[in-house]
Amino acid sequence: MTLKIGWIGCGIHATQMLLPQLVRQDAEIIALCDIDGKRLSDAGRQFGVSRLTSDAEELIRTPGIDAIGMAVGPDQHLHFGKRALDRGLSVFMEKPPSGTAEGARELRAASERSGKPLLVGFMKRYSVGNKIAHNIIKSGRFGPVLGLTGYYMTAPGYFTGNVDYSGFFLHHCVHYMDLVSFFVSPVRTISARKVEKTPGRVLFHVGFEFECGAIGNIAMGTIQSRGTPVARIALMSDHQRLEVDDVIEVRWNRNPPFKVDDPNATLADDVDTLTWKPNFTAAANEDPKGYHSLLADVVPALGGASTAAPTIHDGVIAMERLETLRRELAL
Repeated sequence: MTLKIGWIGCGIHATQMLLPQLVRQDAEIIALCDIDGKRLSDAGRQFGVSRLTSDAEELIRTPGIDAIGMAVGPDQHLHFGKRALDRGLSVFMEKPPSGTAEGARELRAASERSGKPLLVGFMKRYSVGNKIAHNIIKSGRFGPVLGLTGYYMTAPGYFTGNVDYSGFFLHHCVHYMDLVSFFVSPVRTISARKVEKTPGRVLFHVGFEFECGAIGNIAMGTIQSRGTPVARIALMSDHQRLEVDDVIEVRWNRNPPFKVDDPNATLADDVDTLTWKPNFTAAANEDPKGYHSLLADVVPALGGASTAAPTIHDGVIAMERLETLRRELAL
C-alpha cells in the first residue's frame, strides 16, 4: 500500500536531499507546508503537490494522511512531532529530534503512548562507505573493534555576530554521537578537550570508552573549509584496519606479507588491502550520502514494518551524549 505523507518544511535540504529520494519509495506526498510562500509553491510544482499550506497544524489534520515527515528546526521537530503522534500518525524527522535531550525524551514518550513509530534522519549510518564498513564488521571477518579514530570538520559559516555553537552541535556533531555505536558498541564514558583560536573557530577532541572495551577519539571543529575533505573514520581490529574517507572511499587493510623481496609476490584476496570508491561517471541515480537508503528503510517502518531505520530511542541516546559532550567542553 502506497504510504500517503504530509511534509513540513520545504527548504533547500528537504527539496534537494530528502524529498527527491522520498518519491523514489512507495510513498505519495499529498500535502506540503512551509511558512515561506515562494518555497512552498516551488516545492509544490517540483513534486506535483497541489495541497499547500503555511499552517503545520492544518497539515497534520489533513484527512487521509498516514504519516508526517519534517525537516524544520529542533523546536519545531519537538512541537509538530508530538502533535502528529498525538493524532496517531507515524513520523519521520530530520535530526536533531529536538534542541535538548529532554525534548527527545518527550518525543519518545509520545511515540510509546501513541504506539506509532518516530524515525530520525541519521543518514550517516547509510552513507555508502559507512554502510560497507559496518557490513564488513558485522560479517565476522573483521574481528572485534578495538579502536576508532576520526575527524569531522565544517567551516565557521554560522558565526556572524554573536557566536553560538548550538547549530554546529545539533546539526553536525550529533551524527557522530550516533555513529560511534553503530560501528562499535554502546558508549561507557565521554571526555573532551578543546582549543578555541578565536570566537567561532574551535577544535575539540572527543574521547570514548565503549562497553565492549574499545577506545576511540574523534576530532571535530569549525576550523576547516568545507571545500576540503571533512570526514574520516578509521576502525582498528587485530591486524586489520578499515578506513572510510568522506563516506565514499573505503580501504580494508588486513595482514599482507612483505612483497619486495618475494619473486612470486602477488595480490591475495584474503590478506591484501581491498579498496572501493563509487564510479561517478556511471549514469545511475546513486546517493552515496545515504538519504535514499535511509528512506528505503524509513517508509516501510512508517507503515509498521520492522526495519533498521533509526528511531527516537536512538535519537535520545545521541542527544544525551551530545549534552554530555557540551558539558565537558563548556560550550
